Amino acid sequence: MKILLVTQYFYPENFKSNDIAFELSKKGHEVTVLTGLPNYPEGNIYQGYGFFKKRTETIQGVKVIRTLLIPRGKGGGVKLFLNYISWAFFASVKAFFLAFNNKYEAIIVHEPSPITQGFPAIVVKKMLKIPIYFWVLDLWPESLTSAGGIKNKYVLGFFEKIVKYIYNNTDKILISSKGFRKSILEKGNYEEKLIYFPNWSEDTISKGDNNFPIPVLPEGFKIVFAGNIGIAQDMENVALAALQLKEYSDIKFILVGDGRSKVFVEEFIKEHHLENTIHVLGKYPIETMASFFNKADGLLVSLKDELIFNVTVPAKIQAYMSASKPIIAMLNGEGASLINEAKCGFTAHAGDYKELAQIILKLYNSTLEERNTMGKMGVKHYEQHFKMEQCINNLNKIIGGE
Repeated sequence: MKILLVTQYFYPENFKSNDIAFELSKKGHEVTVLTGLPNYPEGNIYQGYGFFKKRTETIQGVKVIRTLLIPRGKGGGVKLFLNYISWAFFASVKAFFLAFNNKYEAIIVHEPSPITQGFPAIVVKKMLKIPIYFWVLDLWPESLTSAGGIKNKYVLGFFEKIVKYIYNNTDKILISSKGFRKSILEKGNYEEKLIYFPNWSEDTISKGDNNFPIPVLPEGFKIVFAGNIGIAQDMENVALAALQLKEYSDIKFILVGDGRSKVFVEEFIKEHHLENTIHVLGKYPIETMASFFNKADGLLVSLKDELIFNVTVPAKIQAYMSASKPIIAMLNGEGASLINEAKCGFTAHAGDYKELAQIILKLYNSTLEERNTMGKMGVKHYEQHFKMEQCINNLNKIIGGE
């Protein structure tokens, strides 16, 4: 099949869109990606890319077309809005010419955020009369309130109309969390369009090289957090939990990643003299994660207590499961239910730093055999539900590729 993948984020940015494109290409499909200039998460366009550089390239057999956008910068509200809207506009213009010159057979939209990624896809759909398979990884307009702090009913009402328009023009709505169903059905009669299509863990983690070079980690009981160190991850309460455990000099919090809350964490460390407790290592390639996880005694995931986050399963949970390590979680809803169902770790309520400190101590005081058992339970659940190969094969069937 000739497939157009529409997504604002693509390689060298680290998103599941990469796996979709490259794996479908390996299956013999001719995949074209309509995306933007890479600038996530730092907010600056990556070196080597620009308005006149590498706008079109072929990566692992996939044709990649990059349209202009305003970089997201530090992620402030105005900059993010301009980033979202600018890409949707330029990508929609480019989509018109792509549809005019190509005979695509299916469109896949990868939508972590924003929902406006659906606009370029709809342009192609209307011109070529082909189906859109819209993978929802972030609920709108709910995420505007939860992550963006927007409460204005007129703004939210405007974006809800956009959401309904996009869902109305989508043939299948793929949901990464079963908790998304209620929100989507409240916006229209989309029951027959909904398909549960969960996230997966990259093989670079589940089958990765545990000896990939990484910095020497501090000695002790290591709680590793990997990924976006953002507002949604509730770093305030993670830091407070670390402060509660300051007297346990053997417990080390190791944060691997970058994001809007990284500066806060670094300032918190200085203010409370936690240099021996919290270690912020910065961003590292996905290939190194297997090495970081291999050194961990527990893997940490956290989300704020917001409706949008309570119905979301963070992708890092699947990655953590595949690493065969116990999971420590401070979140509510679907994510907590998944960990408890798999019996692969301990959960604390979202925003409860005291409970988080307690379950870290619970893990700290457990035996190596108990921790290994939790890790094995996580891998078992991952193998049954979240392997990339299984998920991509399922997607191939959904779009009629088999």
